[in-house]
Amino acid sequence: MTAIRKAGEHCSTADVRRALSALMPHLTYYWERPLRDYASVAHDVKKFHSESCARRHAMELLCRCVERSARRSGYDHDEAQSASLHLMASPVLQTGPHCLLLIEPDAFYTHLFSLLGLNANSREWYITYHASTVSFAEKAKKGPGWLWLEGEPLNVFGLPRGQMDSFSICGSNGPYRFAFSNAKGDPAPNDSAAHLLSELPSDEFSSAADAIRAANQTLWRGNLPSPIKLLQLDDFDIADLVADHLEDAGSWMSARFIGGGKVAESILDAMDRLNIGSWQGWVRRTTDLFWRLEKGRIVPLRLQGNTLRARTPSSFAVSFRPDRIAAALRQRAIVPSLYTVFLVLSILPGVRALGGCRQTIYYPLMRYLTAIGLERSGNFDLLSDLRGDDRPGLWGHRVLKPADGYPFQDIGFCGEAPRPLSEYAEMPLVKSSGDLASFTGDPIWANLSEQIANGVITSGSTEWQLSGS
Repeated sequence: MTAIRKAGEHCSTADVRRALSALMPHLTYYWERPLRDYASVAHDVKKFHSESCARRHAMELLCRCVERSARRSGYDHDEAQSASLHLMASPVLQTGPHCLLLIEPDAFYTHLFSLLGLNANSREWYITYHASTVSFAEKAKKGPGWLWLEGEPLNVFGLPRGQMDSFSICGSNGPYRFAFSNAKGDPAPNDSAAHLLSELPSDEFSSAADAIRAANQTLWRGNLPSPIKLLQLDDFDIADLVADHLEDAGSWMSARFIGGGKVAESILDAMDRLNIGSWQGWVRRTTDLFWRLEKGRIVPLRLQGNTLRARTPSSFAVSFRPDRIAAALRQRAIVPSLYTVFLVLSILPGVRALGGCRQTIYYPLMRYLTAIGLERSGNFDLLSDLRGDDRPGLWGHRVLKPADGYPFQDIGFCGEAPRPLSEYAEMPLVKSSGDLASFTGDPIWANLSEQIANGVITSGSTEWQLSGS
């Protein structure tokens, strides 16, 4: 019998659960178990250890990145060092939510899920990557520039529509400051907005991403009853991390990946091949390894010969050499693509990445593409590490999506007693994950579900062999 689908659904929740369980068999055990059990295993990782020089070097550079970011977020030297030691002891990052205010439901409940896992494993730090190469409005009245309060969509920074639709929040074209205006332009138009605005920094920021980062630190410290420290890495942190790799002549990225260009080209070619087969659409070549950041917008780059070029009418070009690309990253002329982000943040250093509905699929495929590059470059020790990674990517975003959830109420922002986290902890995963609308409303998931049902894609597919599932 065919399941009845709701309006806007391309496949059913049952289809999604079957597909997830087929590619990630461990999920079968957790669907009916309390959410705390799945959260605990998601954050249960072994201390970092590797025989590969390339992997050890990548982790060393990532730890330096974490320390820099911690200092930038207001932590002192000892705390920053503690954050990097934590990552070595527990190499896992939440990479699901984009750069959203903590109080935004899509981010908030993912953070609560992570807290369940961190508490279960007695962790002291919560380290995340929140993508900031996104526009203020990712879809109608949703995205970093919008927040729904008391049933009303509010413009977080009081920006004109043209800027909301086309500008990236990582662009340093401010100043930006929190405003919370409604469609009529009324500032802080309801009690919740006024309350929240009084809690947020009143400073001006050069980018919206910087504003959100500062706001989240304030909200985390002041409103979440947890001793766990928050650290959020953004795309400028990762840009500097990539530059660290490229400025070190001994790093794999400098000597092999970009040096000579052949390894990078082999990965891009493999990406094209992947995108015309049964995995079509999951890892798209929207840009070649980096984005051009130009007047607040991100522009695709194409690798042509030994040069990265922006599309016309931009005249931007940078030589595909480690030193030139590193300089462009330091100058914020370019920022890493999503593939390059995951390469330095997770794949090379061996850090587990927790992500959302699309990441659960595209991240293992990115590992497959990287393996092609490692084979081309002859780095078989690192390739061996990739093959031995234990569940390097897990579903960890929108795992908790309560039907009656309201962040203000859940943290006692309205003067009421906050909801105990234990209530969510006891929910079975099949209930806590709700209607799986982010999956069922996505045509690419409907296609994947059909491919799995027809046996075209299985957990034994070549492209899935580095998923670690």
